[in-house]
Amino acid sequence: MVAGMKRMFFIVLLGAALSVAGVADAQAACRVEYKAKSDNPLTLYYDTAVLSGPCSTARAQLRRMLAARGLVLLKILSARPQ
Repeated sequence: MVAGMKRMFFIVLLGAALSVAGVADAQAACRVEYKAKSDNPLTLYYDTAVLSGPCSTARAQLRRMLAARGLVLLKILSARPQ
């Protein structure tokens, strides 16, 4: 009976560890599909980017990344965990 309980405990512990690892991996990166522009001359861009961190921070990260390239974020079309 003790061996059966140890086995059940191990299975539950393993399942919990795998689910936590899955959540951590899901929040590790975010794939963002976006539209951006540059002025003088006006150029429009459609692209995707993989950003580190959860998708809730994607807008701020993407704005900083694009600003460094002289671009302005127009719209995020989709953001999903990778």
